[in-house]
Amino acid sequence: MNGEPSRESGEGSDAHSGSAPVTGTRDPDALLRRAGVRGDPNRDQHFLVDDRVLDRLPGYATEADADLSHVLEIGAGTGALTDRLLAAAERVTAIERDPDLAAFLREEFAAEIEAGDLTVVEGDALEVELPEFTASVSNLPYGPSSELAFRLLPEKRPLVLMFQREFAERMAAEPGTDDYGRLSVTAGHYADAEVVEPVPKEAFSPPPAVQSAVVRTTPRDPDYEVDDEEFFMDFLKAVFTQRRKTMRNAVRNTAHISGLGDPDAVVDAAEEDLMSARAGNVTPAEFADLATLAYEVGEPGEHPSA
Repeated sequence: MNGEPSRESGEGSDAHSGSAPVTGTRDPDALLRRAGVRGDPNRDQHFLVDDRVLDRLPGYATEADADLSHVLEIGAGTGALTDRLLAAAERVTAIERDPDLAAFLREEFAAEIEAGDLTVVEGDALEVELPEFTASVSNLPYGPSSELAFRLLPEKRPLVLMFQREFAERMAAEPGTDDYGRLSVTAGHYADAEVVEPVPKEAFSPPPAVQSAVVRTTPRDPDYEVDDEEFFMDFLKAVFTQRRKTMRNAVRNTAHISGLGDPDAVVDAAEEDLMSARAGNVTPAEFADLATLAYEVGEPGEHPSA
C-alpha cells in the first residue's frame, strides 16, 4: 500500500550498474532503495515486496482469460508490480498520486515509456480520468480502497485487487454468512467476486497491522433488474444500517437514508416472509425485487446521495 512515502537520506545502494534492468525481473527491495523511500505504518504506507506474491498477481488475470492488451494499475508506488505487469501485458497505465514516486517511475521505466509500453499518470485515481483499460491489476492503498473498487467495478472489466482481508472476505461473501452485507450485494451487482489468495503481513515493508487478500472479480450482468440503480444502492445502504433488525423495521426506520416518502406502504405491499427476515439473509435478487416495489409504492424523493 502506498501514499506519500517517507524519504530516506542518501542514494539508493542498488544502482543499475550501467545497464537497463530486464522487464519482469526487478527486485522490489532494490526498487525501494533506488527510489530512496520507506513505508510508514503510522500513515498506512506499506509496500508489497514479496516476489512470490508479485509474480502471481498477473497470473490471476490470465487464468480468467482476461484481456491484457491494456492493464490499469492504481497505486504503482516504486513499480514492483508495474514491472511484472509489463512482462504480461501489451500496455500498462500506472496511476500514482505521489509526485516523487511518479517521477521515480518515469526515470526507472524510461525505456518502457519510450517504447510505448507504459504510461505513468500522476494524480489521485479517484479524480483523474481513467483510460480505456481492458483489466486492472492493483495493490490498492488501504484508505480509499472501497471508493477505488466502486470506481472500477461499474467499468465492467476484470479486476485483480489487493485489499485488507476483512474487506475482501465481505466483498465475496454469500447470503446468510457473517461477512455478508451491503458490500457483498453492491459488488455482486457488477461482478462475481472471489478471494484467490490471502497475503500475510510479512509480504509488505513495513508489515501492516492487518492481513491482506487478493480478490478477483469477473464482470457480469446481475440476474435481476432494478428500475433505478441509484435508488437501489441507496436502499441497500439504508437497510444494512439496521442489519440486525427485521426488514420491516429496517425499511421503516431508514427512510431518511433511502429517501422513501411512505415506507409503510412498502412494508404493507411486501411479502410477510421477506419483511420478517433480516438483511443478512436476504438475497441480492430479493433486495432487487423489494427495491423495485419500494420505488413503485414508497414515494421515493430525491436521492440522498445526489
